[in-house]
Amino acid sequence: MVGPPAATRSVPMTTAPTLGSTTINVDQIVSGLVANKRADKDSQIAANKSQVTTQLTAVGSFTSALAALETAIKALSDGSAFKTNKTSVGDTTVLSATADADALPNSYKIVVDKLAAAQKTTSPAFADATKAVGTGTLTISVGGKSMHLDLASGSNTLQNIRDAINKSKDNPGVTANIVTGTDGAHLVLSSSTSGEAKAFTVATSGGDGGLAGLAFDPTKDDATVKAQDASFSIDGLPATSPSNTVTGAVDGLTLTLSKIGDTTVSVANDPDATVTAMQALVTAYNNFQSTYKTLTKFDATQKQVGALIGDATVTSIKSQVSTMLGSQANLSDAGPHSLSDLGISFQVDGTLKFDSTKLKTQLATHPRETADLVSGTNGIVGKLDKAITDWTSSNGILALRTNNLNKRSTDLDKQSSDLDTQMDAYSKRLTKQYTALDTLMTKLNGTGSYLQQQFDALTNSK
Repeated sequence: MVGPPAATRSVPMTTAPTLGSTTINVDQIVSGLVANKRADKDSQIAANKSQVTTQLTAVGSFTSALAALETAIKALSDGSAFKTNKTSVGDTTVLSATADADALPNSYKIVVDKLAAAQKTTSPAFADATKAVGTGTLTISVGGKSMHLDLASGSNTLQNIRDAINKSKDNPGVTANIVTGTDGAHLVLSSSTSGEAKAFTVATSGGDGGLAGLAFDPTKDDATVKAQDASFSIDGLPATSPSNTVTGAVDGLTLTLSKIGDTTVSVANDPDATVTAMQALVTAYNNFQSTYKTLTKFDATQKQVGALIGDATVTSIKSQVSTMLGSQANLSDAGPHSLSDLGISFQVDGTLKFDSTKLKTQLATHPRETADLVSGTNGIVGKLDKAITDWTSSNGILALRTNNLNKRSTDLDKQSSDLDTQMDAYSKRLTKQYTALDTLMTKLNGTGSYLQQQFDALTNSK
């Protein structure tokens, strides 16, 4: 048999090429390229951020140690540590005494002749505190102040009168109580303040006259306790006081009189207060010194470097503090000229050591000169206090240093944010490019498959 003519030979039909599956992993490629591009910058920003954070913490620690030193020296810089006095009383049953900063060392002979007392009166007996006493007006006066109570029938028992006195807004300083004895109920009135000037009078008027038994005139009647001032003498000088707590009789000295009698009172400076304040200075400075050494250390063996090593600001402050504490005062008198004369000396390791014996000796022999050397605007500790205040103030050098570090931290945060923005744009650009490449490669793969099919068809038709 002879086959059909070549012109009519059929060729197998094929479909048009279609997009194939993705040939490359666009996401993986893009993420890898972005990570590689930003790695160095991320590392640099992170390292700078860590350094700034470490320095901020270190500056804060240094400032805190400096502030603690300032707190510790306040009693010395303002002079209060040198103005603490102590008192001693020969017979503490006669009186007690306290001295403030204005009291000067001295001793006094005090004789107590009479104690101050608050007036107390007791009314005649009434049969029952709940029975009516009488009607009318009851007037109680203390000095230039008075209260008037209008007592009407139905509200004029002894209890009513007591309550009316105690609750009156015009009460001039009298309290009322009821004391019931075997003879009946009594209205007891007491002045709330001692002294002759606080004696009170009770007058009655009007009504049925039943209130007359409550009337009292301290110039005519006998009080249960008579109002009187305390009477005493200080080194033979007579004095009085409306209260048994006496202030102003001796500058800076408060006396609390307890009974009639005589005794001595001595006032002396309290060296223990100054010793305590000096020890606080030494302890706080040594803590400050330790903090400084930790922050600026260099240990080649352990490969440790302090956060503030080589920092000019903290090094300058530390140097000035030490210089002030070790300075000499240009004084011509025979008193102390430096803290060393008061027992405070620097050791080889930079710390301070305190010998309280030297301080007590200077306080005993040169109390004024010792205080002047340490305290006030021209004193060694006074100058240091002012310097620390300047350094640690809101406008001081340490605040400026902190603000600069915070600004740098903010700048680094912005750099990180800007880098995120840049890398996001870079990622989008790469994604677009590699997606286009992937699409092209997919088309090329599709075309290749189509051509292969045509070639296979031609080959099979032979």
